[in-house]
Amino acid sequence: MNTNYFTSEHQLFRKSLRDFLDREIVPHIDEWEEKGEIPVSAFNKLGQMGYYGLGFEEKFGGMQTDIFYTIILVEELNKCNSAGTAASLLSHPTLALEHLSKNGSDFLKTKYLEPGIAGEIIGCLAISEPQAGSDVSNIQTKAEEKESYYLINGAKTFITNGVKSDFYVAAVRTGDKGYDGISMMVIDRKSEGVQTNRLKKLGWHASETAEIAFDNVKVPKENLIGEINKGFYYIMEKFELERLILSTGALASAEYALTYGLQYMSEREAFNRPLNKFQELRHRVAQLSAELECLKAFNYQICQALQQKEDVTKECAMTKLLCTEFMDKLSYQVLQFFGGYGYMEEYKAARIFRDSRIGTIGGGTSEIMREIIAKSIIG
Repeated sequence: MNTNYFTSEHQLFRKSLRDFLDREIVPHIDEWEEKGEIPVSAFNKLGQMGYYGLGFEEKFGGMQTDIFYTIILVEELNKCNSAGTAASLLSHPTLALEHLSKNGSDFLKTKYLEPGIAGEIIGCLAISEPQAGSDVSNIQTKAEEKESYYLINGAKTFITNGVKSDFYVAAVRTGDKGYDGISMMVIDRKSEGVQTNRLKKLGWHASETAEIAFDNVKVPKENLIGEINKGFYYIMEKFELERLILSTGALASAEYALTYGLQYMSEREAFNRPLNKFQELRHRVAQLSAELECLKAFNYQICQALQQKEDVTKECAMTKLLCTEFMDKLSYQVLQFFGGYGYMEEYKAARIFRDSRIGTIGGGTSEIMREIIAKSIIG
């Protein structure tokens, strides 16, 4: 059923990527989960293999590939049973580098995008603040214009890779309150006045999440991304891809989790028969499998529409809502299949359950997704 979207070249890419991940990433995931971070060397390796260049300009080391190569990267990383690993390794290209590629000057692309594609430096997207999560228009971090630089003061929170990143693609306030006063700019982590603090989380343990403080940080004017006071619109443009990445990751994780649950059900016996012979459990699996296939088809359809530059704002909100809510439900059911063992950390079901919960929050909460959909339909 995937032949409508994936060619033989796509499938060869998927196989080589899977081989790479099984060799270079999967053996280290438990260690990264325990330490709470992924080493810089992992980012280096993905860059060296060209996985951070998908869809970017060849002039800066990228490859002109279609969106389904990126979708494959998202799917296979999310089948490594560490959503934190996937989030950390993907946020660099799909969030930080995307903004630079779309709206950055050649100066910024040469300084940050090119080495970012090569995996030589790491970037992250810094939008959320203590008082501004889904409400992007309420950003308070202030950028005061000086003669040759901007003076930045404020704070960001829930920033993936916020400690290890070499640069931040940050949303700052350069104008009045509201939508029209926000700009995007690149801030070097080593700039004087930047402080970071690692946060502890319920799930995504391998992914480093940070709060960042800016205290009179000087940012050169040439680090402005695109036009001044157009940052909100740049963010909105990129939300479509971000939400597709999240929905795709949720479905890939769900597929992995269901396969894992089915394997256990075929091996575990109760009352002298395997768990997969009990009608109650069989029907749950049937329902989950049907929903999964329908959501995959819907999600791929939206990916293709985005590739064709159609307006898919409503549809991206729909798929993000449905897919992340579905993964949350499925992870609960898979843990239930395992009984008491599902509650034990040595079984994969526990991590799957913990990692799934953030899906309905990150990239815009389910409540915000419903409001976006309602506005499109009702007004």
